[in-house]
Amino acid sequence: MLGHLRLLFDNFTLTLLAVVVAATLLPARGQGALFFEGVTAAAIALLFFMHGARLSRRAIIDGATHWRLHLLVFGCTFMLFPLLGLALRPVLLPLLGEPLYLGVLFLCLLPGTVQSAIAFTSLAGGNVPAAVCSASASSLLGILLTPVLVGLLLQVQVDRAAGATLEAIGAISLQLLLPFVAGQLLRPRIGHWVDRRRALLARVDQGSILLVVYTAFSASVVEGLWNAVSPARLALLTAVCCLLLALVLLLTAWLGRRLGFNREDRITIVFGGSKKSMATGVPMAKVLFAGSMLGPALLPLMIFHQIQLMACAVLARRYARRGEGVRTAG
Repeated sequence: MLGHLRLLFDNFTLTLLAVVVAATLLPARGQGALFFEGVTAAAIALLFFMHGARLSRRAIIDGATHWRLHLLVFGCTFMLFPLLGLALRPVLLPLLGEPLYLGVLFLCLLPGTVQSAIAFTSLAGGNVPAAVCSASASSLLGILLTPVLVGLLLQVQVDRAAGATLEAIGAISLQLLLPFVAGQLLRPRIGHWVDRRRALLARVDQGSILLVVYTAFSASVVEGLWNAVSPARLALLTAVCCLLLALVLLLTAWLGRRLGFNREDRITIVFGGSKKSMATGVPMAKVLFAGSMLGPALLPLMIFHQIQLMACAVLARRYARRGEGVRTAG
């Protein structure tokens, strides 16, 4: 029993739980929040720079042209999630009420994350070049596609989203793609140095995840994550988010095996197709929703975001341990 608990709660998982507790009890506010946002942005930029320096040009080309994988990730993000949200309507609408159900459906329409999907894929030993291409393309496509889906399914006015779309594209390019391209350009000079320090890249992966969790959870707590609805309704919503994530994780893993993808690609599909972006969802919700609709629209996203980070951190470590076991056996 203790051995199984140790496998589940390894040092990284315990550290992650400690970060969640710290963000709950001592959330970053004001200038502190700005400081941690800056540190998190710098850590993510360093992560993408090091991945750019580490990956060969051939690997990136292979990742970009892996169209079956990309189609499956896009399908999970923009078709599987919305279909689950609509299929669960008869249960969720009376259980949560219309405002929170619409928030769950808005969550299902959002694009996936970029930085955490790639960090978890790297930590788990997945196909990082494909993850970089798939997550970046999914995020950029979602910025254009999500407002349209929201307008179709939620009858929300989307005309005001154009400015936010351009701003989000610029932010993604500046924070993620530019460091990656810089790392690629410098690979002839520093590639061998980075290749010899894989442990350093793993620490950057883990450190960026912990910073993202603390910064995101702090923002959610400050915004009233625990006070927006009654404790009973909050518990139900949390259970719904756990169920939704579990269904998508199981389905992405099953689809990856069913369609014949190798282990590295299956890891990329699981982490690329199961995540939703709060970084994109929050500003988009502020544009698309008005007044009293904003809080219920954001609460399911805030809860789901924390759950996906914690669950995927544990899952990535389990994938990594299995990969080490396979290499040792080989």
